[in-house]
Amino acid sequence: MPGMTDERFARSVIYVCAHSAEGAMGIVLNRPATNLNLPDLLVQLEIIPEHERIQLQQRVGPVPVLMGGPVETTRGFVLHSPDFHISQSTLPIDDQVCLTATVDILRAIARGEGPQRAILALGYAGWGAGQLEHEIQANGWLNCPADAELIFSTSVSERYELALRLIGIDPGMLSDQAGHA
Repeated sequence: MPGMTDERFARSVIYVCAHSAEGAMGIVLNRPATNLNLPDLLVQLEIIPEHERIQLQQRVGPVPVLMGGPVETTRGFVLHSPDFHISQSTLPIDDQVCLTATVDILRAIARGEGPQRAILALGYAGWGAGQLEHEIQANGWLNCPADAELIFSTSVSERYELALRLIGIDPGMLSDQAGHA
């Protein structure tokens, strides 16, 4: 919502990957990592040698690198299409999106054997038991149905507006004032 006072989440679109009585976990979808791209990251992790950096983009296509949230920012999470699976590591979230958080998926992507569609997020957003529900009740968040096209086919800069439009809201009509009827 426009009134979100925590700058880490202002105008954020978060894909909630897990939600239970113990809490919730999600990936911020519209915060690009500054000065970091997939080829650079794969070289830093020694998954590919420096001289393969240029060829990687042609082999695998664009894989956005995002700041997925303020928790464990040195840990990578890959949201991807269900055409790729690592036993004991890939968590199917729904029939269109999976989550894998091991370096093996980065190796597969580097070889051109990874998922057809993917985004890499560093860190995640997390909430304790009941915290997300409380924030939604206090008008801190809006929610919309999960949409694979928003995740994989929409530019990062357009995701916030598209998420709002998916629930019939014109972003220009939002206010940071809330009331209860």
